[in-house]
This record gives sequence, structure tokens and C-alpha cells, in this order.
Amino acid sequence: MKASKMLISTLKEAPQEAKIDSHILLLRAGLVKNQVAGVYQFLPLGVRVLQKVENIIKEEMDRAGSLEILCSALQPKELWTESGRWNKYGPELMRFKDRHEREFCLGPTHEEIFTDLVRNLVKSSKSLPLNLYQIQTKYRDELRPRFGLMRSREFIMKDAYSFDKDEAGLDQSYQLMYDTYTKIFTRLGLHFQTVLADTGNIGGNGSHQFMALSDIGESEIVYCDDCKYAADVEKATDQLIATPKEKELPLEKVETPHKRTIEEITQFLGVDSKKTAKTLIYHDYMNQKLVAVMVRGDREVNEIKLVNALNSNENYLELATDEEIRSIGSYHGFVGPVGSKVDVYVDVEVAQMSNFIVGANELNYHLKNVNYGRDFTGIVTDLKKVQAGDLCPVCGRPLKQERGIEVGQIFKLQTKYSSAMNCVYTNEEGKNVPMVMGCYGIGVSRTIQSIVEQYHDDAGICWPILVAPYHVVIVPIHYADEDQRNLADQIYETLNAQSVEVILDDRDAKPGFKFKDWELIGIPFMIVCGKRSAENIVEFKVRSTLEKKEITSDIAIQTVLDAIKNL
Repeated sequence: MKASKMLISTLKEAPQEAKIDSHILLLRAGLVKNQVAGVYQFLPLGVRVLQKVENIIKEEMDRAGSLEILCSALQPKELWTESGRWNKYGPELMRFKDRHEREFCLGPTHEEIFTDLVRNLVKSSKSLPLNLYQIQTKYRDELRPRFGLMRSREFIMKDAYSFDKDEAGLDQSYQLMYDTYTKIFTRLGLHFQTVLADTGNIGGNGSHQFMALSDIGESEIVYCDDCKYAADVEKATDQLIATPKEKELPLEKVETPHKRTIEEITQFLGVDSKKTAKTLIYHDYMNQKLVAVMVRGDREVNEIKLVNALNSNENYLELATDEEIRSIGSYHGFVGPVGSKVDVYVDVEVAQMSNFIVGANELNYHLKNVNYGRDFTGIVTDLKKVQAGDLCPVCGRPLKQERGIEVGQIFKLQTKYSSAMNCVYTNEEGKNVPMVMGCYGIGVSRTIQSIVEQYHDDAGICWPILVAPYHVVIVPIHYADEDQRNLADQIYETLNAQSVEVILDDRDAKPGFKFKDWELIGIPFMIVCGKRSAENIVEFKVRSTLEKKEITSDIAIQTVLDAIKNL
């Protein structure tokens, strides 16, 4: 491809809406262009990267025996009503009516569609196991689209669904997809960690996420170097430190004027935060009730665990307002479980504590020497957010913590959708049995940005050669110069004949301008034809290391061929 025929839309400055490096570089390098908030167009260079990522995914899915289909993004309400998700999914579901007042949504995911398809096409156990996948655009009405392709309203996703006769079959299908995803992300060059995960709106029992490690990742993961336990903090548990029960002391009300936070209380009363418990009031809009949630004073509430305990949805859960807190006879900053007028959900760690401090449900007062069971009761469950330093639930060693970008997730759906939607097969006894399902997703567009986040420097993107938009660019310093033009054309034709993806920068522009463009875009190799072109000598640059050296054009050509021969 000659650069004069390409749409090269690089930008000198970072667009205002871009805040993180990968988002900035995707826009500046002209791979994508913002349409409206959370909606992006892929430009020619971006499409080439997209197609390469998709091809790697397809190759590995095909090797695993999965069959590709393509479904509509337009989904009827009736299927979502069957599964029970029309009301539960939340405001992220883009709903609308057609001219006949029939209700539809734009699919954020495709469990209902695939289940409906298979229940109509598969009846016999002889057709099982079955694994179907697609790569398709999804839609979610994100409240705050941000970080470019990381959190957008329209995105490209690979989703697959397995259908088995029983749990043993699901276990095999799940492990196959686990291994397949490991191969995909390894081929893409990502540094990733596989972690236990919450099932969220998809549902089911059992899930793993594939996290591209990055300081800007929206997800936090904890892991153990010793036994290799790893989990998203939404799912992570820890091993409680056994503490002997103290002798219960008499309950005591103490005045704490204007001391609302844990930090203020501990300083005022001269106690450790581990001897306090905070009580937060949440409004669960799905179940139309207020609930009290207790964790130790130095902890945070894990709202995903709380949602699961409430059988609710995170989109319908909010902290209560001051007015709502007053409606149950308490005050912000002084809420406590003793005498609570709403259900109290108690973290297991709090239930084991002795003689701790809580709010007194009275303005400017707290209670000392509170004990679970004697002074209050509640629903005891795991509600805290695990953090670095907590003990591994498997081996008891201290956990470490990192941030990651979720690029893939796999789920054991079991019969959640097949039972609700009557997706059955007939067994040897002639009975209809619900198929046992799995679900497997990869955020394709998000994966592209994750690669950029891991592979860039101050000059721009450093694409791994397997997904780079082109393998090599030839840059004559002055294309009008006969020697430079002849050598550049010769190298270009030779590489083209060898099926190398090559660009010839024949633009009438200053050399520095050209160099900056290609370094920003991230083409792996650059061959510069300059003043020694008559001697058949070029400058060869490697984008990933910024290493450059003078070599013959023949050696430059062979170096490129060697680099791509095993792609």
C-alpha cells in the first residue's frame, strides 16, 4: 500500500475526551474516531488490527470445535421475559418499541437468542455437545462511558455458548474454553492473569475472568504467589484470622459530638479502627426496601457480594439518602445495628468481633462494647472487599493486589436459561432433559485497547507484529530522488511479492513528519532509504526497541521475512 493512497489521520495533540494513554494513542494514531460519547468508528488502520485480532480468535475457536454463526443484535422482549431478565437486567439494556408497539432491545449479550436457536434446532442427544460462537456488535447504555473502547456503549464482542447433556459434559466444555482463551490471549501477546469471578447479570454458577494486567484497569484482582489462587475482588474471599472471644463488657453509650467517620471516631475515642464496625444503609430498588450493611471499620463493603445476598442487581442498589436514613430513626454517621428497624446484613468478620463500637442511631452518640448475638442479630454472610495483606483462602499466605482490564470471561450457566426457556433434549428413556449450558465472552474492541495499553512508549504504539496493521514501512527521505525512489520501489515490490504487509511512504512531506507518523502508529519495522541508497544501504529501525542500524537492503528484507515467517 502506498501512503499517498491511504487515509492517515494522525493527530499532534491528544483529544480532550481522552484521559488514559491507550485511548489517546488510538485516537492520535488514527485507528478510531469518536462519534458520540461511548461510540467509536474504526478507521482503515484500526480495521486491519480488528480483523487480525478477530482472525486469531476465530482460528482458536475453530480449532476447539466451535461453530461460527451470526445473530441479529435486535432481540424481542418475549425472549428476555422468558428468561426473567427483562426487568432484572437494569437500565443498561437499550429498550425500544417498533411502529407496531412491539418491544425490543439491542443485545448486550445473547444468552436468550442462542438458547432459543438451539431449542428449535436440536432435539436429540446425538447433536450434543454443541458449541456455537459469533463475533458481533453489542450495545449497553453505560451511565458514564469512559476510557475509549474500555467502557463504551457500542462494542465488538465474541460470545460463545456450549450445550451439553450433563454437568460432566459442561465441565469438559468449560475447561476446553479456558484452555482456548489462554491460547488466544497468549498469541495476542497480552500479559494476563486468570481469576475467579462473579457471574453478575449473566448468572450461573462458576466463572473465570481473563485480566490484562494494567495500572489503569477498572478491575482489582487479588492473588497468591504460593498456591496461585487469584480472584477479582468482587468474588475474592479470604481466610479469617481466628481471634479468641473476649469477655463481654456492659453496653455503654458515649457522646461523640460531630464525629461521623471511622477516622474521627477512632481518634476521639483512642481506639483502633479494627475495634469499630460501620453500618451503611442501602436502598435496594429492585426489592423496594432499605437494608443495613455492616463491615469492620477499616473495611469496604463489596457491593457485588451484597447484591448477591439480596438477590438484586447492582444497577438497582444505592446508598440511602440522609432523608431515608432519618425515616428509619437514625442519622448519617451515627447509624448502628442495635434496635435497627430494617434488616441487618452482617459481614462474618463482624460477627466474630468482641466489644466493638457502632453508631447509636442517635445524633452525636455511639455505642461501646457491642457484641453480635447479645445486642443485635442479622443475616451473617461474606460482605467485605478483600484487600492486599488478607490471608489466602486456600493456603493462608498474604494476598497481593493488582489492577486489570477484563478482556474475557467464561461462565458455567448450567440450566439457568435452558430450564426457563425449555431448551431440552430427549434422553435414552424418552424424557425431556434441560441442556447444561456454558457461556464464553471476549471483548474484542476492549482487547485491542488493552494491547495498546501494554505496548506503547512516549512516541506511540508498539504493536506486536501479529496484530500490527502492517508489518513494515519503507520511508525514502526524498522520494523525488532517483536513487532513493528506485531502491524504495525495489524493496516494496520484493516484499509485496513475498506477501509481506508493507507500506511505501511516497508522500511529499518532511522526513521528520513521516517518522513521527509511523512511530505513533506503531509499525514494527521501518526501512529508511537515504543518502546511501546508491550503495544499496538502508537504515533499519525496530519500533519496539527504537534500535536502528545501517545494513544492506537485502539483509533488511530478509530480517522482515524471518520475523513474519511463523505468523
